[in-house]
Amino acid sequence: MVLIRHSRPDEGDRAIEIWRGAVDATHDFLTPEDRAAIDELVCGFLPNAPLWFAVDAQDHPLAFMLIDAGHMEALFVDPECRGTGVGAALVKHGLSLHPSMTTDVNEQNGQAVGFYERMGFRRTGRSPLDGQGRPYPLIHLAYGE
Repeated sequence: MVLIRHSRPDEGDRAIEIWRGAVDATHDFLTPEDRAAIDELVCGFLPNAPLWFAVDAQDHPLAFMLIDAGHMEALFVDPECRGTGVGAALVKHGLSLHPSMTTDVNEQNGQAVGFYERMGFRRTGRSPLDGQGRPYPLIHLAYGE
């Protein structure tokens, strides 16, 4: 059983651990230099971010989501939990709060694009660069019709 709850101040290290594992499992398109630069940014921001955690019965975080003003900024799942419904549970929770939620996904992360489309998101656009101006195109997605 998966429960969804807010992150706590002492869980920043676990959020970073989930992020690193997920990125290493799914973002093989990043150059080593970009991966290191993004890691530095994430380590400075993520531990204090208002995250939603999916936790197991022992209250151990398995995945997290960050939503800002109805836009899902991040969804990362511990690689050992991929395919178990943890990410879908977080997205459904986000949609219960923001029925018209939007998100962006790296075009090179085909599994993530497929996941969001199966969840009911539709493509609304594309940007040739990521949010930091790096050459990793983004697919813009919105939930619903």
